[in-house]
Amino acid sequence: MASLPLLLAIAITTATASAPNATAAADLSALLAFKAHVTDPNGILAGNWTAATPYCGWLGVTCGHRHRLRVTALSLPGVPLAGAMAPELGNLSFLSVLDLSFTQLTGPVPASLGRLANLFGLDLANNKFHGRIPDSIGNINNLQTLDLSNNRFTSTVPTRLWGLQNIVQLDLSQNALTGALPEDVGNLKAITYMDLSSNRILGSIPTSLGMFRTLTYLNLSKNLLQYQIPDAIGKLSSIKELDLSYNVLSGTIPKSFANLSDLTSNLDLSYNSLSGTIPPILGNLTRLISLDLTGNNFFGEIPHSLVNNTPNLSEIYLGSNSLTGENQFNGPIPLGLSTCKSLERLSLAVNNFTGTVPSWLPTLRNLTTIYLSMNDLTGKIPIELSNHTELLALDLSENNLEGEIPPELGQLRNLVFLGLANNQLTGGIPESIGRLSNLTQIDLVGNSLSGTIPVEISRLTNLVELHLGRNKLSGSIPSSVSGLSQLQVMTLSQNSLSSTIPTSLWHLQKLVELDLSWNSLSGSLSADVGKLTAVTKMDLSSNQLSSHIPTSIGDLQMMIYLNLSSNSFQGSLPDSIGKLLSIEELDLSSNMLSGSIPETLTNLTHLANLNLSFNSLDGQIPERGVFSNITLRSLMGNKALCGLPRLGIAPCQNNDDQPRRKPLLLKVILPAVLSFLVLVVCLYMLVRVKVNTGRKMTVPSDTDLLNYQLISYHELVRATSNFSDDNLLGAGSFGKVFKGELDDGSVVAIKVLNMQYELASKSFDTECRALRMARHRNLVRIISTCSNLDFRALILEYMPHGSLDDWLYSNDLRKLSFLQRVSIMLDVAMAMEYLHHQHFEAVLHCDLKPSNILLDNDMIANVSDFGISKLLVGDENSITLTSMPGTVGYMAPEFGSTGKASRASDIYSYGIVLLEVFTRKKPTDEMFVGELSLRQWVSQAFPHQLENVVDSGIRDEHKNGIQDGSRPEDNFSILNTYLASIIELALLCSRVAPEERTPMKDVVVKLTKIKSDYSSQLGK
Repeated sequence: MASLPLLLAIAITTATASAPNATAAADLSALLAFKAHVTDPNGILAGNWTAATPYCGWLGVTCGHRHRLRVTALSLPGVPLAGAMAPELGNLSFLSVLDLSFTQLTGPVPASLGRLANLFGLDLANNKFHGRIPDSIGNINNLQTLDLSNNRFTSTVPTRLWGLQNIVQLDLSQNALTGALPEDVGNLKAITYMDLSSNRILGSIPTSLGMFRTLTYLNLSKNLLQYQIPDAIGKLSSIKELDLSYNVLSGTIPKSFANLSDLTSNLDLSYNSLSGTIPPILGNLTRLISLDLTGNNFFGEIPHSLVNNTPNLSEIYLGSNSLTGENQFNGPIPLGLSTCKSLERLSLAVNNFTGTVPSWLPTLRNLTTIYLSMNDLTGKIPIELSNHTELLALDLSENNLEGEIPPELGQLRNLVFLGLANNQLTGGIPESIGRLSNLTQIDLVGNSLSGTIPVEISRLTNLVELHLGRNKLSGSIPSSVSGLSQLQVMTLSQNSLSSTIPTSLWHLQKLVELDLSWNSLSGSLSADVGKLTAVTKMDLSSNQLSSHIPTSIGDLQMMIYLNLSSNSFQGSLPDSIGKLLSIEELDLSSNMLSGSIPETLTNLTHLANLNLSFNSLDGQIPERGVFSNITLRSLMGNKALCGLPRLGIAPCQNNDDQPRRKPLLLKVILPAVLSFLVLVVCLYMLVRVKVNTGRKMTVPSDTDLLNYQLISYHELVRATSNFSDDNLLGAGSFGKVFKGELDDGSVVAIKVLNMQYELASKSFDTECRALRMARHRNLVRIISTCSNLDFRALILEYMPHGSLDDWLYSNDLRKLSFLQRVSIMLDVAMAMEYLHHQHFEAVLHCDLKPSNILLDNDMIANVSDFGISKLLVGDENSITLTSMPGTVGYMAPEFGSTGKASRASDIYSYGIVLLEVFTRKKPTDEMFVGELSLRQWVSQAFPHQLENVVDSGIRDEHKNGIQDGSRPEDNFSILNTYLASIIELALLCSRVAPEERTPMKDVVVKLTKIKSDYSSQLGK
C-alpha cells in the first residue's frame, strides 16, 4: 500500500494536470487528511478513495457544476468509520452539505467548521462526539439544517447559535447539554422543527418561543424545565406536534392552548407536576390524534368536550392522576368516551375509577390498547372484549375484578400483552389462551387461580415473560414448556406445584429469570441446569428438592442471584460453585449439605451476601473474600465449623495438640474450675444468711469481681481514637457511648459517664451492680469497667444493629416485619421476667423504652441502660424514690405521681413500648394532646378498627407478601387475629391500676404462643 505522502503527491499531480487550480489541491488535501484521521474497519474508503480515481468520483464526495473540482458535499451516512474528525475539513470552502451521521466518530468537533460559509446542511447525528458544541458554528449564517443529536455534547448551547436566523431544522436532542434556554432563542425566525429533548436543560420555557409562527414540531421533553407553561406557547399557530413531557413543569394547562387549532398529531404533557382539572378548552383541538397527560396531578372528571369534539382522537393516556367519575371522589369511567369512535389507545391506569369495566368498551372497534390498571374496578371481565380482534394490549391488573378468565379471550389473536395481575380472579387458566400466538407477555400474578398449568400454554412460541406466581395452581410443570423458545422470564412462585422439575425446562436457553420458589417440587436438580447459560436470577427455594447440587451449576456464568435454600439438598458443595464469577447473592441455607466449605468461594469478588446457615458443614471457615465480612447469622446451625473467633466460633484444633491438651485440662483447668465453684457456693451461702437475718447486703464493689478484667484508660483512648465523634454511638444526660476496638481486636461499646453530672457516680455504681448480678441472653453484658477519680466508664457488649428506636424511626430503608416485632418484644419480656422473678434480688429497670432496647447481629433484643435501676431485696414489692427518674410517656401513673417504683411500673412501660412497636407512634407524639394518649388512641380502635392505627409497614407487608418469605394472603385476616391479641396484651399491661397489669411471666407465655401460632399459620 502506497504511503500517505506518496498517495497525496500522485493525487495532487492528477488533479492539477486537469485543472491547475491550487484550491482544488486544497480540497484533495482536506479529504486525504479526513481519511488519515479515521479508521476504516471494513476497508470502504481504502478500496474506493484511491489515486486511480479522481476524488470527485470518490464515495460520498460531490463536486460542483460550475467549479467542477471543488467539493460541495461530503456525505457518508451510516458508513462504519471510527476515529476523530480532521480539522482540515474546514478548508473545503465550497462545501454546502456535510453528513457524517451514524459513522461512530468520536472526539471534539473541530472549530474550523465555522469557516464553511457556504454550508447549509450539517448532520453529525448518532456518533460519539463530546465536549462543547463549537461557538464558531454560529458563524455559518447560511446554515439551514443542524443535527447534532445523540452524541455526548456537554455544557451550554453556544449563545451565537441562537443568532442563525436561517435555521429551519435544529436537533440537539440526546446529549448532556445544560444551562437555561435564553430569550434569544426567539431569533430563529425561520425555524419549523426544533428538538432539544433528552438533555439537562433547566429553568423556565422562554416566552420568546411564542414568536415562532412557522414552527410545526417542538420537543423539549426529558429535561429539567420547571415553573409554569407560558401562555405564549398558545401563539404557536402552526404547531402540529408539541412534547413537553418528563420535566418538572407545574401549574395548570394555559387557556391559550385553545388556539392551537393546527395541533393534528400529538400533545404530550406527561410526567410533570401539572395540576388542576383537565381544561374543557382542549376540546377545541378538534384535529388532535394523540393526547398524553399521564403522571401529573390532575383531578376531577374528564371533560365532555374533550371526547365529544375530537373525532380523530385515537390515543388517550390519562393514567397516574387522580381523575374520578361522576363525583369528586370516585365513579365509573365516563360514558362520554364511548363517542370516541376513532379511539385506538386508551390509558386510564392509576386513577380513582370504580364500578365495572364499561360495557360500551367493545363498541370502540378501533381500540388496540386498553390500560385500566390500578383503579378500583369490580365485577367480571366482560366477555364482549373478545370482539376486539385488533386488540394488541389489555391491562386490567391491580383492580378488584372477580370471577373466571373468560375463555373467549382466546379470540384476541393479535394480543401481545395480557395483564390481569393482582385481582380476585378464580377458576383455572383457560386452555384457549394457547391460541394467542402473538402474546409476548402474560401476567396473572396475585389471584386465586387454581387447577393445573394448561399444556396449551406451550403453543405461545413468541412468549417472552410468563408470570403465574401467587396463585393456587397445582400439579406439575408441563414438560412441553420447552416449546417456549423465546421465554426470558418465568415466575411460578408461591403456588402448590408438585412433582419434579421437567428436564425440558433447562433447555430454555434464553431464560434470564426463573422463580419456582414456595412450591412442593421434589426430586433432584438435573445436571442439565447448566444449560441455562443466560440466566441471571434463579430462585428454587422452599421446595422439597433433594440429592446433590450438580457440578454443572458452575456453568451459569451470568448468574447474579441464586437461592436454593429450604430444600433437602445433600452431600458436599461442589467446587464448581466458585465459577459463578458474576454472583452477588447466594443462599444455600436450611438444607442437609455436609463437608467443608469450598475455598473457591473466596474467589467470587462480587459476592456480597452468602448464607450457609442450618446445614451440616464442618471444618475450617475460609478467611478471604466474602468470609472477611460474613456474619454469624450466615453460618449458624453448622455445629462442626471452626476458625472464626471474632464471631464466637472456636478456632480449629490441631490433632497433634490433643495428647498435650489432656494433661493440661486435668492438671490446671479442672482444679481452677472446682475452686471457682467452691467460691461461688460459699458466697451464695453467705448472702443467703445475711438476707435471712434481715441485714442489708453490701454488694461487692466493681473492683472485687472485675479486677481481673480491668482495662486501662489509655487502651480506651486508643480504642475510640481519643473518644472521637466519629465513634460516637449516642449521648444522654449521664454521658456518652462510643464504639471502640480494644487491643485484642474485640469491638465493644464504651459508656463514659459525665462526671460533671452530680448523679453520674451513683449511676455508675447502680449499673455495675445491676449488670453484675444479672446474666441473661437478653440483657446487655458488662465486659469490664475503667474507674479513677475523674473518669468512669463501663465497657459493654457492642450491639451492631443499634436500638429499636433507630429501626422504628430512621429514614433509611430498614423495616421490621410483623414477626420480627413479635420476636423482639418477646426477647424484652423474657429479660424483664428474669429481672423481676428469677433472682433473689429483683431488678427494677425504671426506664424501659425503645432507645434502651438494643439489637445484636442476629436481631436479638438486649435490654440496656440500668443507670437508674433499683433493687427489691427479699420480700419487698416496691420502693419509693425521692427523685423522679424515667422518661415522660413511658412512666406508670403511680410512678409519676408518688415516686413508687415496682414490678408493675416496669410492666406499664413495657405495655407502652409494645403499643409503640406495632403503631410506630411515640407516646409523646404531637397528636397526643389533652386527654388523648397513645393508649387511649389505640383502645378506641380496638378490636375492629386496628387497621387505622397499625403501622403502615405491617399493612404493606401483608399486602405485598410476607417479608420473611411466607405466602402472602389476600386479606388481613391472619394479621388481624394475631395483632388483636398483641394489642389486647399491651392494653392489659398498661392499665391504670397496678394490680390489674399482666405479670411479665404471663406476658412471656402469651407472646410465645402468639409467635408460635403465627409462624405455623404461615408455614414457617
